Amino acid sequence: MVDQAEVETDRDEDAYVLDKRHVAAILDAVEAEDAPRLTELMEPLHAADIADLLEQIDGDERRALVQLYGKEFDGEILSELDESIRDEVIGYLRHEVLVEAVRELESDDVVDILEDLDEPQQEAILGALEDADRVAVEQAMSYPEYSAGRLMQREVVMGPEHWTVGEAIDYLRSAKELPDQFYHMILVNPRLEPVAYVTLGRLLSSKRGTKLLDIVEDSFRTFEVDEEEGDVAYAFNQYHLISAPVVDSTGRLVGAITIDDAMAVLDEEHEEDILRLAGVGDGSLSDKVIETTKQRLPWLAVNLVTAILASMVIAQFESTIAKLVSLAVLMPIVASMGGNAGTQALTVAVRAIATRDLTGSNVWRVIRREAMVGLVNGVIFAIVMGAVGFFWFGSPMLGMVIALAMVINLMVAGLAGIGIPVVLERLGVDPALASGAFVTTVTDVVGFFAFLGLAALVLI
Repeated sequence: MVDQAEVETDRDEDAYVLDKRHVAAILDAVEAEDAPRLTELMEPLHAADIADLLEQIDGDERRALVQLYGKEFDGEILSELDESIRDEVIGYLRHEVLVEAVRELESDDVVDILEDLDEPQQEAILGALEDADRVAVEQAMSYPEYSAGRLMQREVVMGPEHWTVGEAIDYLRSAKELPDQFYHMILVNPRLEPVAYVTLGRLLSSKRGTKLLDIVEDSFRTFEVDEEEGDVAYAFNQYHLISAPVVDSTGRLVGAITIDDAMAVLDEEHEEDILRLAGVGDGSLSDKVIETTKQRLPWLAVNLVTAILASMVIAQFESTIAKLVSLAVLMPIVASMGGNAGTQALTVAVRAIATRDLTGSNVWRVIRREAMVGLVNGVIFAIVMGAVGFFWFGSPMLGMVIALAMVINLMVAGLAGIGIPVVLERLGVDPALASGAFVTTVTDVVGFFAFLGLAALVLI
């Protein structure tokens, strides 16, 4: 059991940061089925910390915790949960608890949760919403997946473009319901088309008689409901937006996207790129063994094929290797160095493509730069390996062969690391998903062929 005084002391010192002793105390309360104690321990935690806790513990502990926590369960926890276990957690909640939790959320968070549920659960939640909220959520669900319409929240603060600061402030003070978070008042014309917006800071710091149109922000831009959420997130990051209105096909205001949602999309895309570069798909630590196996197996199979191709190249030089065994000792170094150099260039390329820094206007300059980097690095390591080959095996010619092979492979690695993802992106294939296997194949094949081929010509 965890000492009560220790937990209380940790809370004061760490400002309620979730640590292992706090987790242990929570699990002790769950095991003892002590609901009041569990509520006391959970109360100081942020919804994101509770979500992290649920993701870290095993399935049995998760079920017991959720069921014991019961009616205290906050809807924000659901919006913070990883998609891989959200459906599982929802299944543990009593219907009335789930309904109450979802009612507290903004429309965009409700949509995010509903996307991952089966139809009966969706209908149960929709049926519990207020009529206006249900209509808003159903309309958002009708938009394409991963679009601005799915990302936006329907709750917006808007006013006529002819208002003054005083009229806007009076409206905000008298409004019965306002979004929990908003950063702008959106100005609309009589057709409900957004024409500008005013930040709350300027609104509160300006005189009452000032016209809103005189204090609007230059950063104003709109997004259509069917725009890709990735494009929206890029625009938020590129133009330093805080929020932006969303319009339908007629140009009428239907919602707004805030920076927290846009940055969440950007984070997800970056995380997805990293995982795909490693060939592990979109899995998480909460996935079951069979799910993780299915995600990783295809790319391990691709790696096997590339390894066989490299082995086929080696097989062409069996007699050469048999005559000079030192080649077998040194040839993995050439391939390994090429693979690492290719991965470095590949990572830079995939990141640049994702952030749209690598475009048709600068691609050739970047390719030339990476080729030169590969050449310079190749020369430096060629000198090192040439010396190794000479002093280790006492053969100046062997040192020269591995030096030349190193130059060739590192230069090719730089070209492949940039060129392959660019070509795949032009073909409509995700470069993060497929580039690694191709780059590895190129560096292995070229490295072995250059080293063994030169050795066959010069040494045998």
